[in-house]
Amino acid sequence: MKRILRYAVTILLIPIIIGCVSPEPKKADHHPAVSVDSLDATNDFYDNEVTHLLPAEVVIVDGETSQTFTIDLNSLPLHSVIVKETKLEGDSNRFVGAYRYDGPSLYDLLNNCPLVKKNAAGFNPIIDAYVEISNAAGEKAVFSWGEIFYPIHRHEIIIGTQVMQIVPSKTKDYWPLPEKARVVAAADLLTERNISQPTKITIKSLDRDFEVRKNLQPMYSPEIRLYDRGNEIEQIQTMPEGTLMNYPNIFYGRGKGIHAVTPFEGILLKELLRPHFPLTREALQTGLFTISAADGYRAAFTYSEIMNRNDQSEVLLIDEADNDGGAFLIYPAADFFSDRAIKSVSGIWYDENKR
Repeated sequence: MKRILRYAVTILLIPIIIGCVSPEPKKADHHPAVSVDSLDATNDFYDNEVTHLLPAEVVIVDGETSQTFTIDLNSLPLHSVIVKETKLEGDSNRFVGAYRYDGPSLYDLLNNCPLVKKNAAGFNPIIDAYVEISNAAGEKAVFSWGEIFYPIHRHEIIIGTQVMQIVPSKTKDYWPLPEKARVVAAADLLTERNISQPTKITIKSLDRDFEVRKNLQPMYSPEIRLYDRGNEIEQIQTMPEGTLMNYPNIFYGRGKGIHAVTPFEGILLKELLRPHFPLTREALQTGLFTISAADGYRAAFTYSEIMNRNDQSEVLLIDEADNDGGAFLIYPAADFFSDRAIKSVSGIWYDENKR
């Protein structure tokens, strides 16, 4: 009799225990169900609401690669990012909502699409490559190859195929849900690159040609020339005023490994660039900087990764006037590798979606 009573009590308790973490409605097999912690039973803030599907099937990858690829988004692993979506509106901005997005990363999506640069014979490094993501509505968003494959925090640019609202516990604000899959760049402050329903990713490399002079001695450029869509607008010969930032670093190259354990001290590069290249929706989405050195070395940086970060992993401009590799060095703090830390910077060229 006691044994029967124990079983009865156990059966009665089962619904109570399950009720603490109730599953959301069943999803397709390639989108595993995510439990909803409706009673705050766990310490995770990002599992308290229902996860909604954002239908997406395939993305075409073309351009400077070995062939045209059709990538099944549902075949790739899911990564999760959290964002506070905010749009540029006039001279201010408009908050849209806070969300957790899950979906395949651009890192995984492009990983098996070999980069075949059109300019590889003259400049083999991959740091001048970038991608242009587009949709059927004609919207575009540009990401540098370095943003995708070089950052310390990988897999933070995704195509969100699932979304959950991050709801404030007191106000219970339920932000409007997106209806379509979207590009999500977790490190962006203003989220203009989060375009909906991407259909194609085109791999490109920088158009600008520079004379490559290996082992240039002395390695030095006395000035930085700024260009806006091909037109020279200023020459920088002395270190601009600005708040000095000090970033400790373990300087490690993709090819030669460890270089040094040293701090970098400089001003934010965006302080130099902001007066010349104002914040616009077009700049945030498709703005692209070419940063070149005296010896022809160069790298691609998007407007957003320099001017529009929310993670304080900024790009520094460093005064090296008295050293080999001067007068100016740039240091991208978000990168794992040192390859985009360009010394003897001679030119910074700005373009918007030029092709």
